[in-house]
Amino acid sequence: MRKRNSPLRMNRKNKIAFLPGKHRLFANVSAIGFGLLTFTVQAQTLKSPRPNIVIINADDLGYGDIGAFGATDIKTPKIDSLAANGIKLISLYSSSPVSSPSRFGLLTGRYPRRAGIDHVFFPESFTGIPSSEVTIAEKLHDNGYSTGIVGKWHLGHHFQYLPLQNGFDEYYGIPYSNDMQGVAYLQGNQPDSLTVNQHYITQTYTRKAVDFIQRNKGKSFFLYLAHNMPHVPLYVSPPFEGKSGRGLYGDVIQEIDWSVGQVLQALKDNGLDKNTLVIFTSDNGPWRQFDIEGGSAGPLRYGKGTTFEGGQRVPGVAYWPGKIKAGSVYSDLALQLDIFPTLLSLAGINAADLKNPLDGEDISPVLLGKGHRKGNEFVYFNNGKIEAFRKGDWKIHFPTKEETLLGLTIFQGTDSLLINLKDDLAEQHDLRKIYPEKEKELLQALDAFQKRFGNNPPRLIQSMPADNSHIKKLLERHPEAKLPSRF
Repeated sequence: MRKRNSPLRMNRKNKIAFLPGKHRLFANVSAIGFGLLTFTVQAQTLKSPRPNIVIINADDLGYGDIGAFGATDIKTPKIDSLAANGIKLISLYSSSPVSSPSRFGLLTGRYPRRAGIDHVFFPESFTGIPSSEVTIAEKLHDNGYSTGIVGKWHLGHHFQYLPLQNGFDEYYGIPYSNDMQGVAYLQGNQPDSLTVNQHYITQTYTRKAVDFIQRNKGKSFFLYLAHNMPHVPLYVSPPFEGKSGRGLYGDVIQEIDWSVGQVLQALKDNGLDKNTLVIFTSDNGPWRQFDIEGGSAGPLRYGKGTTFEGGQRVPGVAYWPGKIKAGSVYSDLALQLDIFPTLLSLAGINAADLKNPLDGEDISPVLLGKGHRKGNEFVYFNNGKIEAFRKGDWKIHFPTKEETLLGLTIFQGTDSLLINLKDDLAEQHDLRKIYPEKEKELLQALDAFQKRFGNNPPRLIQSMPADNSHIKKLLERHPEAKLPSRF
């Protein structure tokens, strides 16, 4: 296995790669008998500077939680400056309304249903991102980039599923959500600290991100900064307490904005700002059932866990001085699934050798102001099932049942809805009776998609609840007994 600080990298796909200077050598290794190795080597010469890439991914940040997208009670000057000096994607979608499948889609360019990742991974999960999947980190790494992740991974926490086995050179962070049991910092594949003061998570991640930039300023790099905040429980460091106009939640967002500023300053201080693409987004919408600690979807309906717009339409900003025109706004459909093929294109990497089909497309023409996205369809998966479908400005949402959490209504059930998102962003008006031909058109387009999409693997087992029947029996025998807090 690859040891820390070693020039040799071996991942779970049995590929060894060496980095001599400005060239990258690849070696596909196969073992025959005892120790016989066959190497196929190919060299790539870097002909022109390639962009450094920084993706900043917030956790459960709402569409209405930053100034550039309409928030007035939370101050986000650094994120707003990215939008003012770059491009704002106002119709950007995550591939899932919950964490793990969304992160899979962002890093692979593929709908998570293709890998059986239908919900989130838990500390008891023995599954994770399949070895057959290729992440953007892996492709960039194999083409000479230094790759690092700081923050929340959430694609499996057992050894074979961790970042270092999926294309990243470095990892520091919490491998899943901060409300789960066993919150700890990992350094690479090993625990670094089993005690996490959550007030300082954002501060810690920011220091690690800045350090990665400073150490890799002499080479092309990819940094994936995945904040745990503003996922509940909310924590903020003392300098940001009570500073916003929206309580603790707003304070958390303003600290994330500070973190964005620190990353931008590090790029500038190291002379990297002109050749670095920075993307800011969120994994899904706000967890609105936690009311004042759950964020705002702005004008959108509902939030996290739903396939209404508030669950999957997320803030999206891209910034690259001299390449992306300042003040650009793109209102047509764009997907986080597009990030993978777009980054390959901008880095000059050929995607033709990918064995797995991509669901996103290269939108570098959108970012660079040279064109539009070709496709205009998006499928809203939730828990492995298709709940809605968008084509152009039109969306059909299939029937849903009322859902509750702790006795509180998450959202009320609805019948099928036909929505024109251009005129009805809040999804309040069903147009099926007025435009029956449009409903038929969308259903036919969805049927064609399903035929192209084909059969996919069964869902991974991600949650395995404990058997507490013995506790139940004990309470029946001794009603006066108190239930332990961990149950």
